Amino acid sequence: MSEHKARIAVLVSGGGTNLQALIDAQNSGILNSGKIEVVISSNPNAYAIKRALDASIDAVCVTKAEFGGSQELFEKKIISLIKTLDIDVIVLAGFMSILSENFTKQFPNRIINVHPSLIPSFCGKGFYGLRVHEAALNYGVKVTGATVHFVNEIPDGGEIIMQKAVNIRENDTPESLQKRVMKLAEWKILPLSVQKVCKEILENEKEQSK
Repeated sequence: MSEHKARIAVLVSGGGTNLQALIDAQNSGILNSGKIEVVISSNPNAYAIKRALDASIDAVCVTKAEFGGSQELFEKKIISLIKTLDIDVIVLAGFMSILSENFTKQFPNRIINVHPSLIPSFCGKGFYGLRVHEAALNYGVKVTGATVHFVNEIPDGGEIIMQKAVNIRENDTPESLQKRVMKLAEWKILPLSVQKVCKEILENEKEQSK
């Protein structure tokens, strides 16, 4: 009998480097309480789709365009996929669409996001991608990092699961800082956080079935 694992869906829009970190963690055994069952992309050209297929993980594309730009119908389709596949944990890995309260309230403490700063600094509406690192450098902070947190109806407002600090260097550009924060923080704490949440879900299930 195969060991029971929490079922994970990863939502992506781009290159999928954080997805790759999760796949690598799954292969190395760091992520062993959960299994990636599906990758859902909001962009048909996302390289993340190839990463999923190369790892023999099902990949599905759901775009806003196919619903005439409707966020509501777009989210409805993703919710329906997640419920059909009996997903336990949703990981946002570079997913470029802010989910509505209607979406987030259906999965309390089950949606995880990684943000490239030490929340509460440089977060919230409009802070994504290079903009976060530009803001950190413009402000002159000496330390930045990444945060993994639960997702609720407030952008970057959910409970923090894990954080890791990264020192800023004098000659940093937004691009060099982005690369270092990914490598030293995001790719490390995202798999560890997903493992932690999956493990807790399995332990709670075990308790409830007693």
